[in-house]
Parts: sequence; structure tokens; C-alpha cells
Amino acid sequence: MQSDSIELSLLSIFSFLSFFTFFTIQKISNKIFSGSLSDDDFNKPQAFHSDNIPRSGGLAAIISFLIFIFLNNILFSHLYLDYLVLGTGLFLIGFLEDIKIKLSPKVRLILMTIFLFGCIKIFSIQIYGIDLLFLNKILSLKIFYLFFVVLCFLFIINGSNLIDGFNGLLAFHLILINSVLLYINISNEFLPISIFITAQIITLMVFLLFNFPSAKIFMGDGGAYLFGTFTALNVIETNNLNPNISSFFYCILLFYLFFEVFFSFFRKLKQKKSPVKPDSEHLHMLSYKFLSFGKLDRNYNHINALYINLVYCTLVFPSIFVKESGVLCKFWFFTLIIIYILVYYRLNSFVKKKIDI
Repeated sequence: MQSDSIELSLLSIFSFLSFFTFFTIQKISNKIFSGSLSDDDFNKPQAFHSDNIPRSGGLAAIISFLIFIFLNNILFSHLYLDYLVLGTGLFLIGFLEDIKIKLSPKVRLILMTIFLFGCIKIFSIQIYGIDLLFLNKILSLKIFYLFFVVLCFLFIINGSNLIDGFNGLLAFHLILINSVLLYINISNEFLPISIFITAQIITLMVFLLFNFPSAKIFMGDGGAYLFGTFTALNVIETNNLNPNISSFFYCILLFYLFFEVFFSFFRKLKQKKSPVKPDSEHLHMLSYKFLSFGKLDRNYNHINALYINLVYCTLVFPSIFVKESGVLCKFWFFTLIIIYILVYYRLNSFVKKKIDI
């Protein structure tokens, strides 16, 4: 009981400190960085704002997490070193873009890949119980295993950055994913990981106070990389601690982040575009265009964020009841692929017809 009281006190204090951090960073970031943090590119594919809004949400988030890790280490001697190193490193790679130090998408991808390879090797990050026999045999070779784990991180991190185009879209989505992970870990009394996932959810909720429905601050690439990294680590840790749950359940849970990257890559190749450059043909963009034909103003882009996450909950959350069945989870996952492709091309066809008219 005393331990529970200390944990609640820690999270309560952290909530206040996180809010104070976001409030302070939002007020002073443009002054400190001489305006270089302002998102003043109103013509990029996913621009839905008309004011100079600082992309400093990631900076506030990393400071908040450093505070939490410091306090948690004092109280419980738990440093979360893998989270600290991976999160900070990948945040910095994304933050370069936020302060307008331009790196090409290919250079950023190479930097991320090299950094991930090194960290996965150093921290011996492993994914247990992959629910495909042929894949387990391939992954018995160390080089293929390392490549597979790096690929998992890249999908989740880049997926997080990819969908971070509407007020609240990514934040709400990661809250939903991490709430399920929290439920699983609390149910089995895995407290250290549960406390840190709770801290992440609190940070995302605080961020939403400054980003939703109208934005005073953006998460930025640094923030998307940071939260994507933490979510990847949360999933791996939860998977390893709960061997009774099918690994395909986590594929369902991460479906939108993973498949948006996978599908977009091959879609762009087919269209003879660079697969690493942004465009305006992602699912969330088509969804927004679909809604906007009903005279939805660009200043209300947050409605699209709610709409997409509501559909996600409807399609994904019922799978919680079959999470221990590998067969049903595989069936669910491949059904989601079919639904995504059908919806995408239906929306794309609708949007093109409306534009032609």
C-alpha cells in the first residue's frame, strides 16, 4: 500500500511538472531558438495552419521524461536506460528538422538505422515468441534478427511521424495504443513498465492541452520520433513479459502505424515517386478531403483526427478479447489489410471524382 501511495504521488507530481514544462517551452521556445522552431511552411503537403506555431512539443516531452526518469530513479532505482538512450538519440535526429537543420530523408533514415543497430546490439533488445514458424527459423541467424528488430522500430517511428499531420491525430492514437499496453501489464502486475507507460500517457494528454482542438504547439519530428521509439519499446517489453498473448495481437494494435508506412512505400514506387518524400495521398489526407467536401474548414482538422481514431477503435479494440489466440489474431490482422486497401481506394476514387467535378 505504501508503494502504491508513492507511485501515485510520483505520477501526480510528474503531471504538474510536465504541464509546467510544456507551458514554459511553448512560451519561450521561439525566443530561445530565434524563431527557427516555428512551423512557417504553409505550403507543404500536410500544412493545415496559418500561424507560426512552434514545433517544440518534442523538446517539452524529452525534458518531461528526463524529469520523470530522474525522480523515478531516486524513488525506485529504476533508470529505464534503454528508453533514455534510444529516445534521446532518435529525438535529436528528428529535432534537427524541427530547428530547420535540413537533412534529406535518405540521410535521416541512414542515421536512424545505424543508431538503432548500435543500441539494439548494446542493450540486447529481443522480441520473443514471434508467431510465425518460418520467420523464427530465419531469425535464428543473428544478422537477420538484428535487421528485423531495426525494421520494427523504423516502421513504428516513421509511422508515428507520418500520421502526425492533424491536431491530436498521433497523440490520441498513441494514447489508445499505450492504454491497451497499460491494461495488459497492470492486469499481470508488471509495475515498473506500467508506471512508465502511465507517464507517457500523461505526457501525451498534457501535450493535447496545447495542441487540441487548436494548436499552440506542434509535436514536431523530434516528438514523433521520441514517442514512436517509446511505443516500440513498450510493445516489445509487453510482448516479452506476456508470452500468453499472440505476437499478432501487437501487429493488430500497431496496424495503422505499420501499414501506413508499408502501403505508402509501395504506392509511391508504383507512382514512380520517391518512397521517402511526403505527399498528400496518405489515408488520413484522403479522409480529411472526404470530410472537407462537407464544407469542413481547415481550422477544424482536429475532427479528422477524432474520426480516424474512432474508426481505429471500432476495428481494433474488439481484438482484445481474442488476444491469446494466434489463429484469430492472424485472421484479424489480414482482414484489416483487406479493409484498409478497400477503404483507401474507395476514398481515393471519391476524392478524384469530386476534384474533377
